[in-house]
Amino acid sequence: MLSKALLRLGASAARHPWRVIAAWLIAATLAVLAAVAFGGQAADSMTAPGLDSQRAAKLIERAGTGQEGMTAQVVVTPLDGGATFLADDGARTALARLRTEVERLPHVLDTSDPAGALAAGGDAAVRGGLVSADGRIAVVRVQYPDQSRLSAEDLDALVELGDRLRAELPLRIEMGGSLFYAFSDPDGGVSELIGLLAAATILFLAFGSLVAAALPIGMAVFGLTVGVATMTVLAGVTDVPTFAPVLGSMVGLGVGIDYALFVLARHREYLARGLDPREAAGRAVATAGRPVVFAGGTVVVSILGMAVANVPFMTVGGLAVSIVVLTMVLASVTLLPAFLGAAGPRLGRAGRIARALRAGRPGRFGRRRDTEAGAVPAAGWRRWIGHVSRHPVPYAVGAAGLLLTAALPVLGLRVGLPDDGSLPGSRTERRAYDLVAEGFGPGTNGPLVIAADPAGDPGVLDRLVATVTADPGIASVAPAQIDRATGIATLVVFPTTGPQEKATADTIARLRTEVLPTAIGHGTARAHVGGAAASLSDVGQRTSQRLPVFVAAVLAMSFLLLMLVFRSVLVPLKAVLLNLLSIGAAYGIMVAVFQWGWGGALIGLEATVPIVSFIPMFLFAILFGLSMDYEVFLLSRVREEYLRTGDNGTAIVEGVSGTARIITSAALIMVAVFLSFAVADDPSAKMFGLGLAAAILIDATVVRMVLVPATMTLLGRANWWLPRWLDRILPRGPVGIDAADDTDDTDAESTGEAPRPRLVDR
Repeated sequence: MLSKALLRLGASAARHPWRVIAAWLIAATLAVLAAVAFGGQAADSMTAPGLDSQRAAKLIERAGTGQEGMTAQVVVTPLDGGATFLADDGARTALARLRTEVERLPHVLDTSDPAGALAAGGDAAVRGGLVSADGRIAVVRVQYPDQSRLSAEDLDALVELGDRLRAELPLRIEMGGSLFYAFSDPDGGVSELIGLLAAATILFLAFGSLVAAALPIGMAVFGLTVGVATMTVLAGVTDVPTFAPVLGSMVGLGVGIDYALFVLARHREYLARGLDPREAAGRAVATAGRPVVFAGGTVVVSILGMAVANVPFMTVGGLAVSIVVLTMVLASVTLLPAFLGAAGPRLGRAGRIARALRAGRPGRFGRRRDTEAGAVPAAGWRRWIGHVSRHPVPYAVGAAGLLLTAALPVLGLRVGLPDDGSLPGSRTERRAYDLVAEGFGPGTNGPLVIAADPAGDPGVLDRLVATVTADPGIASVAPAQIDRATGIATLVVFPTTGPQEKATADTIARLRTEVLPTAIGHGTARAHVGGAAASLSDVGQRTSQRLPVFVAAVLAMSFLLLMLVFRSVLVPLKAVLLNLLSIGAAYGIMVAVFQWGWGGALIGLEATVPIVSFIPMFLFAILFGLSMDYEVFLLSRVREEYLRTGDNGTAIVEGVSGTARIITSAALIMVAVFLSFAVADDPSAKMFGLGLAAAILIDATVVRMVLVPATMTLLGRANWWLPRWLDRILPRGPVGIDAADDTDDTDAESTGEAPRPRLVDR
């Protein structure tokens, strides 16, 4: 049985705490050393098999024109506001030197030459898109090889060169491009620190003890170190997306502290009942550790299920985050009991959460425990749940209406990927983006690359250029580059709209469905639309198409698991519907903030942006596992009370009020950790942080403390209805609420009483 295994594991760790702590220190050291020796840099590869942009990339790679590699752009303007590159010799000389210095950097294949184009004639420079029409802004476009041959050192070299030349040349120099996107360090460090400080404060207020507050934080830091270092080693083998370290840190801190909180609270409860600290630690892991393993495993399975999207970078990102979650689960059942054993009886003074856990809890064999110490903290929750249960219809209708209203903005959900225009003005990428848009038009920041294989038809290229140029969504077309060996041609085209705008996605779709088929006809020639903007648009469409399938699979798994746990049909059905409501409301809040701009200034959002294409799927996977954790914790208490009393109303009031304090405390810690990431510079980190925080807050308050008691009151005894034929075929095992709790069997044996089955609980 799982409980017996966890009991032995936790008790052993508590009896030999320094051995376990030393083992984790060694593991953390080895993981960090491996990351330094073999690790790689997180880098984005936003492609997926079978997409038109991927087919374009393969044609470009065959052509060998250099368009398949990474790019950067150095955008400059004279510091003298009155000077222009068209009329000022000093500005042109400085521009020529800058281009020469950039071309000397390692791995640079080619650069555009705006100074040379100016020497040939100002009109040529303007027509080539290298100098703005007013002569104030010039762009040096830098071509690198493909990402596999580059590293963060190439970005560092370019940035260091820019810093040096700013001091030497009379130019304002800003930089951007895909090189920055691929190799910029994620900005999660400050957010992690803020999250840890917030969690430590909440834990101290909850437990009233510095030692008790420090243990979950210490465990989370250990687990995060090992998990993120392992993720770095994974990045040395395959492309780990840049969002994975930030998301892994966010989720790892949240679930790690959350899991530790449950185990620690149960440990203190056992101490208050007079158990030896080491025995209490083993019992705490056996009881609270089982739902931790269940919840952590559910998070991992649901995240790995994103492979259904068939987007490799999402699959690898999910694997990386799952490593961190698994590490936190392992730390919760090994490292934390070692900490508890080392702390000894110093944790025995009951804090607020421990008193709340004892309040209203039934005794081991149906007897009531002494609840005097916890009666006051639980009294308020008991009154509230009783009030909701006496007025279930208005509360159910009101809460459901509130969540449905919050979810309405989802109807306007638009996926994409925020570009440099969504970064704060303190970043050079944002300043370069603004200068390019000002001088050349917004579409210049998101060029499309059309790859065409004429297949022996000499007129295809001319028709292609003519039809693409005539499209109303295209501002200009650069001269075609033709590979003599293969005959493949590449055209860089600039839309009239920015890469984030819906009109750009419409232009890409129109090129593929109308413009290109008209140009190439019905022969063997073929043409595809690629480039970063097209790739991101394609990935967004694929994830949107696969999201319903993924959601349906996750909800089906949720229903089956809860039906196995609670031996009921309506309880899991209700849970599935309520999860949809809470996650839908979180999606709606994200749309209102990021797409509509409501309250965006509060989290440092400087411009409205589309929702990052892969975030809705990631959020659903993560929130499913977290909500299952709270669902099992709360409903197991309700089920326990129902089996003890046979009265549905009493079971709801006692069960929900007895778990309210621990659920809200755990949720508050998670919300604090997640919100700390909402102030990061990266819009993706903001979306993850705000989306997770909003969903957890809604789930722990409106859903668990209002909708659950109201709907369960309305359903009455039907909550626990299960057809006999279904009961016979459903397997029974260690996850079931009716499964025996082995730790209490041990107690029964020691007292001479017959072992009795006990409900799964914390």
